[in-house]
Amino acid sequence: MTDLRPRRARSVPAWSSSGRRRAVVAAVAVAAAALTLAAALPPAAAEPHGPRDAVRTGLERLVADDGFPAALAATVDRAGRARNYTAGVADVKTRAKVPVDGQVRAGSNTKTFTATVVLQLVGEGRVVLDAPVEQYLPDLLRGKGIDGRAITVRQLLQHTSGLPNYTDHILESVLGEGRHTYRQPRELLDIGLAHEAQFAPGTGWAYSNTNYVVAGLLIEKVTGRPLAEQITERVIDRAGLRHTYFPGVGEQGIRGAHPRGYHAAGPGAALEDITEIDPSWGWSAGQLISTPGDLNRFFSALIGGRLLAPAQLAEMRTTVKAESPGWRPGTRYGLGVSGTPLSCGGLMWGHGGDTPGYHSVPGATDDGRAATVVVTANMAPAESLAHADALLDTALCQK
Repeated sequence: MTDLRPRRARSVPAWSSSGRRRAVVAAVAVAAAALTLAAALPPAAAEPHGPRDAVRTGLERLVADDGFPAALAATVDRAGRARNYTAGVADVKTRAKVPVDGQVRAGSNTKTFTATVVLQLVGEGRVVLDAPVEQYLPDLLRGKGIDGRAITVRQLLQHTSGLPNYTDHILESVLGEGRHTYRQPRELLDIGLAHEAQFAPGTGWAYSNTNYVVAGLLIEKVTGRPLAEQITERVIDRAGLRHTYFPGVGEQGIRGAHPRGYHAAGPGAALEDITEIDPSWGWSAGQLISTPGDLNRFFSALIGGRLLAPAQLAEMRTTVKAESPGWRPGTRYGLGVSGTPLSCGGLMWGHGGDTPGYHSVPGATDDGRAATVVVTANMAPAESLAHADALLDTALCQK
């Protein structure tokens, strides 16, 4: 399976830092379970929706060879033609068909929505990118090597603050006994601040979900309104996303038609349905629900300049080197977006998200192309997830 196109930069999970990710993947590989599942599915389960092309072939392979229960994709070509694809089954018990452009948990793609709102506030003169966080959230950031007077808003959005990653310390709970626990944003922040800074602000790069919890709190403080409302009014509604929403307090299901999401508790273990979960643990870093088509519309609107003024979009696309295991060489991180080289030339702009049950990778280009690929199990061998990521490059580069 190494003959697929060069892989896209791996999205860093909403629930984990890169180091934690390697440890979890090693301990929670689902290869054996996936192969057993793929062999057990009836022939009809692998029949895909969509035209016969490289994307459809790739989705079939994700189901048949990598064993993902379902795979979905949506593409937009240079002429604006949109296509949707599905393969596999939405539910391994009922073997229901995968809904076309079904809703999924979007994980860390939420960060781009959050960053967009912060940059809109910058454009309105209500936030200064290079001002210290202390200016907006006084006395909030204090800890071992942590001081909000030395961390800027830009550093939050670009993961150069050095703040420790709170999800490193709640993953087992999220996947287990704490799956249905509601968590306040301040609780998430306190978990992170209980640990030492990774480095002095501005001296390194490390993905940390704590950065985006702080960004969410900043949005609420500056606007005086709930984060969910601000993301909905400023981004979701403005971009015309009809199937994207920020789950309400206590809402553990997915509202619209959707494939189930799966997780394996250990090597060779059966896939467990993890669709029903309280997403509050991800909040402004990873709580959104969306569809492949809506993620294409969002990133196209964003990169096309329809959500940010030119000055703020330029800031968002000002990147720094961002090395992490599994990321494609040349990937750089801006303010809530990553820029990744394509095998056919040029860059795609996107993010990506891992959250229990779902792995999603979207990307959009300056010439109007867009694509999103989703699989319905994210605790899979790194090679299998890389195949899903590589299919995004295929989708954007096919003629």
